[in-house]
Amino acid sequence: MPGHAQNPLTHVQDHPSLELPWFSPPHFEHTIELPSVFGFQLTRFMVMELLAGLFMVLVLLPLARHLASRPRAVGLGPNLFEAMLLFIRDQVARPAIGGHAADRFLPYLWTSFFFVLICNLLGMIPGGSSPTASVSVTGVLALATFILVVSSGMKEMGVAGFWLGVVPHIDVPKALYKPLWGLMFVIEIAGLFIRHIVLSIRLFANMFAGHVVLSVILGFILMVKLFSFPFFVVAPASLVGVILLSILELFVAFLQAYIFTFLSALFIGSALHPH
Repeated sequence: MPGHAQNPLTHVQDHPSLELPWFSPPHFEHTIELPSVFGFQLTRFMVMELLAGLFMVLVLLPLARHLASRPRAVGLGPNLFEAMLLFIRDQVARPAIGGHAADRFLPYLWTSFFFVLICNLLGMIPGGSSPTASVSVTGVLALATFILVVSSGMKEMGVAGFWLGVVPHIDVPKALYKPLWGLMFVIEIAGLFIRHIVLSIRLFANMFAGHVVLSVILGFILMVKLFSFPFFVVAPASLVGVILLSILELFVAFLQAYIFTFLSALFIGSALHPH
C-alpha cells in the first residue's frame, strides 16, 4: 500500500495487506492486498493470528503425543517446550489457583501463553506484525479470561454465592452495614471489570510502544534525506539501536506472555477462593 515505507506507525497498525520484504525483484509489488471472505475483509493481524494458531497445532499437538508416549521428553525442542509447560503449571497455575485443582485450567493457560507469545514474536520477523499490538485482539483475550473467571466462580459457589461473595466481611455497626455493603458491592464489581480491562491494556500498550520505538529509530535513516546529518553516522547508530532494542523486545515478548498468563491464573484463583 502506498506510504507504508514512509509512515513508521504502519508497522503496528492493522491494514488489509501483507508486506513481502524478502521478495522484491524489479516490478514486483512489495505488498499483497488481502481479499474479503464472506463479506469480511481479511487483515494482516488476522493472518498473523491464523499463523500463530497453525504453529500451535503443528508444534504442540505432536509435542503432546511425544510426551504422552514416553516418561520424559527426548530432544532439544521437546525439552524446551516441556520446560515452559512445567513452569506454567508449577510456578504459575498451582500457586495462583491452588494445588492440583489448578490442573483443569492448564489447557486454557497453556494455550493463552503460547498464543500470546507467538503473536508477540511474529512482530520480530521482517514483514510480520504483532496482533497483540492491537487493543481489539488483547481485548478479546482479556474477555476470554473474564468469561472463564466468572463461569468458574459461579460453578464453584453458585450464581448468587459468587456475586455476593465478591464483598469481603465488613465488621461495622448494623446501621452502617447495609449502605457500606452496597457501596462495597459496586466497588468490587467495578474492580472485577477494571482488572480485566487493565489486563488487555497492559499487553496492548507494551507491544504497541515497543514496535513504535523500533519503527521510529529505523525511520531516522529515511529522515537523513531531509536534514544535513551524514548518512554514515545516522545509519549505523540507528541499526545498532534497533538491534539492542530488538533484544529487549524479545525479552518483553516472553515477559508479557508470562504476565498475561500469571494474571489470568491469579484472577481465576481469586474467583474460586474469594475473600
